[in-house]
Amino acid sequence: MPGTLIIITAPSGAGKTTLVRGLLERDPQMHLSVSYTTRAPRPGEQDGREYHFVDVETFRTLRDRGEFLEWAEVHGNYYATSRVWLKEQIATGRDILLEIDWQGAQQVRRSFSDAVGVFVLPPSVDALESRLRGRGTDSEDVIARRLLGARGEMRHVAEFDYVILNDDLQNAIDDLVAVVRASRLRYGRQRLRHQQYFDFLEQD
Repeated sequence: MPGTLIIITAPSGAGKTTLVRGLLERDPQMHLSVSYTTRAPRPGEQDGREYHFVDVETFRTLRDRGEFLEWAEVHGNYYATSRVWLKEQIATGRDILLEIDWQGAQQVRRSFSDAVGVFVLPPSVDALESRLRGRGTDSEDVIARRLLGARGEMRHVAEFDYVILNDDLQNAIDDLVAVVRASRLRYGRQRLRHQQYFDFLEQD
């Protein structure tokens, strides 16, 4: 049975990475897709774990060869998802969590129409600015650019199936876990998982 693809999107600073970490700790069946990016690693990040970190030339070469399912430029950096890897993982029954921006989500859903979209919102714009400054990793120019783009990103929230307001971390993690569990209980998934049962119910 094919696996489930969960797409999670949020403006930078909304707490998406922390939520994803909480989900992965509580749900061993969920696996994180590792995207490609041209941005520099942040302190503590490792190549092949958080991202595949590549330079712009390498990224463009992979893109032009058709290696990516989706790609986008966000805040001056490129991000992309491996087409072959993702399709192989879903086909073998693994549940995959994909962290991408709203542009990438649109592209992915053209190939995976049954993917579940989750948008994470910060409690407020002020809270978002506070979180970005609290990181201590971005310059003032970068913070200003991220705040300017955040409102535009959040306007795409209606394109997603579920919305999580991250005003309390543990509640938000609970909500994300609930979304994943619910996605596995959709009729189409249960019909495939318990085929003989449903075949019996549909007999004349």
